[in-house]
Amino acid sequence: MVDVEQAPPDYRFSKASRLLTAVDYSRVFDGSEARASHKHVLLLAKPTNEPRHRLGLVVAKKNVRLAVQRNRVKRLAREMFRHADPSTPAMDVVLLARRGIDQLDNAQLSSILREQWRKLAKRVSNQANRSSQES
Repeated sequence: MVDVEQAPPDYRFSKASRLLTAVDYSRVFDGSEARASHKHVLLLAKPTNEPRHRLGLVVAKKNVRLAVQRNRVKRLAREMFRHADPSTPAMDVVLLARRGIDQLDNAQLSSILREQWRKLAKRVSNQANRSSQES
């Protein structure tokens, strides 16, 4: 009996996984249907017909002074996004970093990001269920 190995999951953050244009960001900002808010981060989401989630990051210099800290926040956000549950409905998500996020260590920040992602995914799923029941 031949043991066929399954392909490992793809954890890259390709262009198809990113919000790339101002129009993409505006669509989420103007029509966000779900949000998850925390003292240090805000996630906005809009369900999409794309085959996968897409992420946009807004880590302003005004809120996170040092480039090394801005890059760390973005790196941890992308990591959380790559490992997010693919079974949730596809959505475009914008992550906005708030003042003080650079004071958190990696474990705290990762925990907050995962929890906010869970909240957001739950809200989008609930809305998708409601809209399918209304149809």
